[in-house]
Amino acid sequence: MEFKLPDIGEGLAEGEIVKWLVSEGDVVEEGTPLVEVMTDKATVQIPSPCAGTIAKLHAGEGDTVPIETVIVTIDDGKGGAVSAPAAAAASGAAGPAAAVAAAASGGAPSNGVHGATAVAAPPAPAAPVRREGKVLAAPATRKLARERGIDLAIVPGSGPRGRVTRADVQGFQTTAPAPAAATVAAAAPIAPLPVGAEADEERVPLRGLRKRISDAMMRSKQSAAHFSYVDECDMTEVYALRKQWKDMAAESGVKLTFLPFIMKAIVAGLKEFPILNSALDGTTSEIVYRKRFHIGVAADTDDGLVVPVVRDADRRSILDIAGEVMRLAEGARNKTLTSAELSGSTFTITSAGGIGGLFATPILNYPEVAILGVNKIHDRPVVRDGEIVVRKMLYLSMSLDHRVVDGAVAARFLNRVIELLQSPSRLLLEG
Repeated sequence: MEFKLPDIGEGLAEGEIVKWLVSEGDVVEEGTPLVEVMTDKATVQIPSPCAGTIAKLHAGEGDTVPIETVIVTIDDGKGGAVSAPAAAAASGAAGPAAAVAAAASGGAPSNGVHGATAVAAPPAPAAPVRREGKVLAAPATRKLARERGIDLAIVPGSGPRGRVTRADVQGFQTTAPAPAAATVAAAAPIAPLPVGAEADEERVPLRGLRKRISDAMMRSKQSAAHFSYVDECDMTEVYALRKQWKDMAAESGVKLTFLPFIMKAIVAGLKEFPILNSALDGTTSEIVYRKRFHIGVAADTDDGLVVPVVRDADRRSILDIAGEVMRLAEGARNKTLTSAELSGSTFTITSAGGIGGLFATPILNYPEVAILGVNKIHDRPVVRDGEIVVRKMLYLSMSLDHRVVDGAVAARFLNRVIELLQSPSRLLLEG
């Protein structure tokens, strides 16, 4: 049977083949994971719909394919499947490389050329024909065509209903017809030198989650007017309160970090300054005020950065937030989070405090208008009541979209967050 990339939901039109979990010739059972597919929002494993043998993989790792495109043929014993060797045999006549190999292995020279063989060039590509009407193609495919200066209307589409796929654009050529014949030396061909490659380099395709991160960061930088604002916060009281509650939280199976305290303070600030919980709709030129408080928490995984979302953080206690952050972090590491758990945030926190550094200037999680960077807590001498004392100090660094948020508003918001963190007992009254 021919298995098509299913509709994964979320209104997405395509997915990227991140990793095949089977090979041609493998025997699978119904429900055996076949492939990891990445959408704009999550990476999911797609299981086999039946038992059988993998006859042919129709897409390679890194390919972006539209929904309802055949990605694998499974021989389920009911016919209709072609084995990989048979498919290769059915591909037909040998090309120039085969002729060269034959000559090199002792094949007779032709056309009276001693020690060489004349090889007919492949047929010249037909002149492209421009189609009328709307061309079916995914947004990513259209973008690739624009980058390459290719008119989609002249690219033959191999997808359903003539849809032009990414592979169609990548393989499209408009070169002039080749000469009728080419003379190839009988000696073994010399491999071309790689362009721009060095012996001590390794090149890895930009794809999967890394490609999604790359695209998202560029979209954010190109779409929003970033500016940064940094202030410091005395976390000594939060440190003491966390130490007091840490064992109690552990009895409930929860690891209590500083993040839930910071999140509660942020929610209180967002309620007072709702413009920071908004988004800018560029298609309608409207500022969209979000009435719920879904806080994204950037999580570092082996594959790259993902942003799980703590929903309705204003309705949760500090202990509840701690448990939810722990659950989401584990799901991010294990790649078990759903697209719903990785989307819909209204404000994002990114923390490198466990690694180090003073502060950073994070990139907005577009279309949000604000993001808060939480950095490492340092023991530092500061002046309190005219005396030098050691306090646990933290830099909080924000990036904001200046099209929507003014610097004075950002300062007042962060002042409010810092005020609550420096008197954390007041956080118990929030939510």
